[in-house]
Amino acid sequence: MSRYTAHVKNAQVRTRFAPSPTGYLHVGGARTALFNWLFARKHGGRFVLRVEDTDEARNTEEARQAIFEGMQWLGLDWDEGPQADGSSSGDFGPYFQSQRREIYDKWFEKLRADGRVYEDDGAWRFKFARKAVVMQDLICGEVTIDYTNTSNTPDMVVRRSDGSYVFHFVNVVDDLEMKISHVLRGEDHLMNTPKHLQLFEAFGVEPPQYGHIPLILNKDGSKMSKRDTGAAVGGYAQEGYTSEAVFNFLALLGWSPKDESEIMPVSEIIDRFSLEGVNRSPAKFDAEKCAWINQQHLMQLDAEAFAHAAAPYLEQAGVALPENYTAIAASVQEKVRLLNEVPAAIAFFAELQFDQSALEKVRSQELAKGLLEKLAEAFRINDDWSQAKQTIGNTAKAHGAKPGQLMFPTRVALSGQSGGPDLGAILDILGKEESIRRIQHTVSIL
Repeated sequence: MSRYTAHVKNAQVRTRFAPSPTGYLHVGGARTALFNWLFARKHGGRFVLRVEDTDEARNTEEARQAIFEGMQWLGLDWDEGPQADGSSSGDFGPYFQSQRREIYDKWFEKLRADGRVYEDDGAWRFKFARKAVVMQDLICGEVTIDYTNTSNTPDMVVRRSDGSYVFHFVNVVDDLEMKISHVLRGEDHLMNTPKHLQLFEAFGVEPPQYGHIPLILNKDGSKMSKRDTGAAVGGYAQEGYTSEAVFNFLALLGWSPKDESEIMPVSEIIDRFSLEGVNRSPAKFDAEKCAWINQQHLMQLDAEAFAHAAAPYLEQAGVALPENYTAIAASVQEKVRLLNEVPAAIAFFAELQFDQSALEKVRSQELAKGLLEKLAEAFRINDDWSQAKQTIGNTAKAHGAKPGQLMFPTRVALSGQSGGPDLGAILDILGKEESIRRIQHTVSIL
């Protein structure tokens, strides 16, 4: 039996994500939301969204919408909490801390009636029980904080002199009221948890189980900040990532299925997710790995789905969709890592423009011009265009050359590039007349 199975066996799992709408959805926050969502889905529980919006000076509507939209794009649907427009979600919401003052007042009065708070220069402090607090963290293991020394652990303020409540107090009250069973959050909150456990004890309520996820670091080991590449979830869609790929990447930031599996659909990640698989060491953010995972997901799409996914990026680039767009898009499906690379990757089909370094490489090959002339002639008398690619190799051999000595010049003549889609696909899409025209044009400028 695992270290958390006993707790969830006979109780409904209820997890939550509690963002503060002071900026965009950070990749660290998204991963926290994702782990809570996965845990709830794995155990048939509920995932709650709670907006910690009591800081009126820093909260913005734009930030709130960015959080909602980022979660929805990732597929992190919530069972309770605010809708994207801020409206209620059935009988359970909306959960905005700014609307819960009466609830906080009620629990504060309980502490005051029990003698667990006292006034100090206008503010109210919570009296810590002067003892060692031992917690069994689901990820970090046993953690002990000794509250016997008042100089190291002074009583904490729970209500400020202006009447507003601090994070620690409202966080506990909300988890209590919402019957949260498991709190999975960043390791930077680890030292807050003993404080929260003391509050739960003062309220006479069983606390949730806590699990603290190691932080996300940059590849060089530095702490990931909001300015670093890949920090803003909202930027991934603009850059051509699919939500499924980013979901997959974020899941692997600190969690492992304990085998070599990396590319997984959401359903498989849910099925395999466990807290035992969460690493205790910090996760390293690798933008290249994220792009690679995205490429693997793109390669798994069928041609129509890939073309559909790429279409908005062509529209943004001002590229009209041709009649044979699906075939054109499919020709570069295994070549691009991001969807925003598709417009440039297929541009040559509409207009031939030479990469000068590729053209110079062809020009430096002594046999290239003559072989291309012979290929144009062979194409002209070719009655079966489906065999056009084989004609390239046959033409080279017929004139004493190796197939590779004509393949590269042909690629450059047809696409203007040194790399790209399979030559067979290019020939099929361009057709006989356009292929011959491009080869002849290339011969004329060599």
